[in-house]
Amino acid sequence: MASMNKVLILGNLGSDPEIAYTQSGQAVAHFNLATNDVWTDKQGNRQERTEWHRVVVWGKQGEHCKEYLKKGRTAFVEGRLQTRTFDDKQGQKRTITEVVAQNVQFIGGGARAGGEDGAMVEPPNREPEGLPVIKDDDVPF
Repeated sequence: MASMNKVLILGNLGSDPEIAYTQSGQAVAHFNLATNDVWTDKQGNRQERTEWHRVVVWGKQGEHCKEYLKKGRTAFVEGRLQTRTFDDKQGQKRTITEVVAQNVQFIGGGARAGGEDGAMVEPPNREPEGLPVIKDDDVPF
């Protein structure tokens, strides 16, 4: 049986992307993307819910996100869901689900030098082999 793990998100950044580097020098950026659902309830009242998505971007593409994306800017992310478990600084087991981006497209918000609105940030030629394990102490966010 075939399966697919594909996520498409269009939303606004809740803060500027943060970036860290693995011990081997691999860049990894992360940012939170907000999406909104709007509907009318049975009483005719407008309802709205914001969902936050943690996005992880590896390599050169992550460096481009750090350089060109800013809080409030709209981005289109194509990737896959990944859930991982880790021990936090207090030794508590934590589970987090992230969108591992394969493509990030910058939408609107004005271009900075060297970039264009709507410019596609190309994914690396291949995904890092076995995605490096980053310990909490290695990542400053």
